[in-house]
Amino acid sequence: MSELNQHSLAALGELADEPVEQTGPMSNFVYVDISSIDRETKKITDPKPLTLSQAPSRAKQILRAGDVLVSMTRPNLNAVALVPEQLDGAIGSTGFHVLRSRWLHPEFLLRLVQSQRFVDEMSGLVQGALYPAVRPKDIAAFTFAFETPAQQTRIVAKLEELLSDLDAGVAELKAAQKKLAQYRQSLLKAAVEGALTAEWRQQHPPTEAGAQLLQRILTERRARWEAKQLAKFQQQGKTPPKDWQKKYPEPVQPDTTNLPELPQGWVWASVEQIASDERYSLSIGPFGSNLKVSDYRDAGVPLVFVRNIRSGNYGGEHTKYVTQEKAVALAAHSVAAGDVLVTKMGEPPGDADVYPDDQPPAVITADCIKIRCWPGLVKPEFLKAVINSHIGKRQIEPMTQGVAQKKVSLGRFISLAVPIPPADEQVLIVQKLIAADREAAEQLAAINLSLKQSTAQRQNILRAAFAGQLVPQDPNDEPASVLLARIRAERAVTPKPRGRKVKERN
Repeated sequence: MSELNQHSLAALGELADEPVEQTGPMSNFVYVDISSIDRETKKITDPKPLTLSQAPSRAKQILRAGDVLVSMTRPNLNAVALVPEQLDGAIGSTGFHVLRSRWLHPEFLLRLVQSQRFVDEMSGLVQGALYPAVRPKDIAAFTFAFETPAQQTRIVAKLEELLSDLDAGVAELKAAQKKLAQYRQSLLKAAVEGALTAEWRQQHPPTEAGAQLLQRILTERRARWEAKQLAKFQQQGKTPPKDWQKKYPEPVQPDTTNLPELPQGWVWASVEQIASDERYSLSIGPFGSNLKVSDYRDAGVPLVFVRNIRSGNYGGEHTKYVTQEKAVALAAHSVAAGDVLVTKMGEPPGDADVYPDDQPPAVITADCIKIRCWPGLVKPEFLKAVINSHIGKRQIEPMTQGVAQKKVSLGRFISLAVPIPPADEQVLIVQKLIAADREAAEQLAAINLSLKQSTAQRQNILRAAFAGQLVPQDPNDEPASVLLARIRAERAVTPKPRGRKVKERN
């Protein structure tokens, strides 16, 4: 508050015009609610044309061009916007506090409610846990250094100049972010279809083609199953029954419909075929009854959530744990270094990561899938690349089911087709992907740092603007304190308009 001019200190409420009409729509209308606002650009980007019969109960406020809308819900997200000319007469949600004042330039007001001081003060006044919000009187009580209309115009012009340059820089940074994401997908496509190593492949004929590698593993898988069965018969003192080998559970074949043709030496395999024959090498997270929030501890065996897989970050201060005894009970859902983890729910499901070597054994939670690969058949990092590529996404999309949230079952996921290159080619592909990822991560970190600095610079500019430090005062202007005193005197003798009460529609 020390930065503010105490002589011209005003509250938003004392400069507001008459209450906003709350009659709601009388015919088909355009509706503006909180979801209509782009929080990044602070603009109304998604107004919704509705019929009168579709009017939500919150569709009450008649908006005028120049109104500034401030979302009262979750003020920390700062969903604010200026009503443009083309939306004059639109209907606004009662979730907005509408700021309208003949004494405040609309753009000046819009920038004021974007300032960090406004966001911080409103965030400190929220009430409610499930639906945190501020009240209209909280917004109306926000104080700031009042400026004359002429000075406001000069401040707005300077802000437009400075912030336009800043916005242009941010747009370039975000375009670079998008290009990096596109590059990553292009690289994955080239890797899993063989284009990334096409030249190398011509000069290095495989000693064991993908088909031979797969067949060798499948043969070994069956032989190990038969050995276990024979050992079981012997332990039980039984003679193996006739045709007992026919009971071997063949892993599901891959469905390669509409998938690209593979390079020579590669072969398609299903997730089930490439998984280890160890017990629980393919599993999903435990059902809610087996792992509850009450089981969480502050130390012990760490839990892995969907958020960990998506971010690639494990451990840290927000990690939840279970006791060693509980981890033993959840052994079917255990995770070790090198396991491939996949999100089975989300928008969309199917993000994959490899559990890192530097993390201790853990337990996956609900909505996660674990794949432990057969050693020597497919490298975990290559499987991760396949699932995250267009080949994986194309197959997972039709597997999803569920109305509220898309999800993929383990029963469907095991049939997902995975291209298998020769072992030495897999090694090279993974090396190239890791190197490219490292370079992209460095670029992304630099971009994120620049975006963070841009956000800080924006707030520095706004802070200077509303502390009277951005634009010099014109000595020919009437002092803001004198104008403010006159406005207060005028309002003191003018009866306060009363809002029109309207009966709710049934």
